[in-house]
Amino acid sequence: MSGLVEDDDVSLPSGSENEAEEETEKEVVTDLSDTKVVTKYLEASRIANLALTTLVPHIVAGASVLDLIVIGESIIDKSLAKIYNKKEDGKDVQKGIAFPVCLSVNERICNFSPLKSEADSAPALLAGDVVKIDLGCHIDGYIACTAHTVIVPTSKDATPVLPSPEMGDVAKACHDAMQVAAALIKPGNTNTMVTTALGKVAEAYGVKFIANVRMHQMKHFVIDGSKEIALCAPDVEAGEERVAECTFEENEVYCIDVAMSTGTGKGREGEDRTTVFKRNVDQTYKLKMKASKYVLNQITADFPTMPFSLRMVEDERQAKMGVTELVTHNLLSAYPVFNERDGAFVAHFKTTVLVMTSGSKKVTGEELPGYYVTEKILDEENQALLDEVKAAEEKKKAKAAAKKKKKKAKK
Repeated sequence: MSGLVEDDDVSLPSGSENEAEEETEKEVVTDLSDTKVVTKYLEASRIANLALTTLVPHIVAGASVLDLIVIGESIIDKSLAKIYNKKEDGKDVQKGIAFPVCLSVNERICNFSPLKSEADSAPALLAGDVVKIDLGCHIDGYIACTAHTVIVPTSKDATPVLPSPEMGDVAKACHDAMQVAAALIKPGNTNTMVTTALGKVAEAYGVKFIANVRMHQMKHFVIDGSKEIALCAPDVEAGEERVAECTFEENEVYCIDVAMSTGTGKGREGEDRTTVFKRNVDQTYKLKMKASKYVLNQITADFPTMPFSLRMVEDERQAKMGVTELVTHNLLSAYPVFNERDGAFVAHFKTTVLVMTSGSKKVTGEELPGYYVTEKILDEENQALLDEVKAAEEKKKAKAAAKKKKKKAKK
């Protein structure tokens, strides 16, 4: 079942669009209390979901990782080109990729998005490979992200085969954890409550969270806001920082980002080149190298606030030369390619949650593929929570269907 949002599935907040109030100065509203903001989040979510669902059938044995990434990003670009082409308040509506398409295979956890000149670093996919898809889209700075994990089939029409029963365990655990987190993100609850509940999920399935991965609040043009949610309690002795406690509030937006493994739970940088970066807009430095200046100018013009891949810079050679100086002087933040130990199975799922007056709502992501089977079960408390959410969703869908039927009968 797709994570696509139907019109009746999300109740837009009551706005003042039809009110005749005239104000000399209007405060710019950038949260979910504004109907236009909600619509932009929903449209960005629709496109992110479309890119994901269109890309998955192309993930088959023999496919090129780089070709698949290009397909995913072209879907986002072409879809965005069709909407929001009129100026708002005299300005063009900014829109684009909010997180470059990444395809991380097997022990790679996340952030693998190779350059065109280094396509050989990602051999053709093999049947049984585990592929983690990660991508994001934004409209006017309102961001929707999603991630999904699939097994590579022998052909487009074949059913994927699990490489090991452990893969079923970790995939089910990861998807359940994402849903539990989404259900608990509502006004009044805290990030500590989410982390505690997620600990029970990991214990039930006998797998580990990837400690490097964090969930974040997202704001206007901000993909990683100050409010964070840890997947698991930090290992302070190992130097891991504690996450400041925070309380969720109405009209906030969160990226529920969950990665789990059968390995150590410690993501480590491998030999893959880091290609995904984000501009640190509050940092300045007088660059020395011509290549660095070229790269910074293009980033400032095309990717001023969102993560991007060096592959998106027109001159790839200059990009590779100039990025080092930019990172050294903190003009860019890097998203390294994290890896688990060899032989470990990794799952990665991500959804975007809108905390609205009518309730929290997941607007991106796909259901867990049916080929992920496991004999392990979720703990009773979390299962009861998910059953409650499912019952509420079914009731809401039934009500929307009845409303449509009644409306149709009147015509």
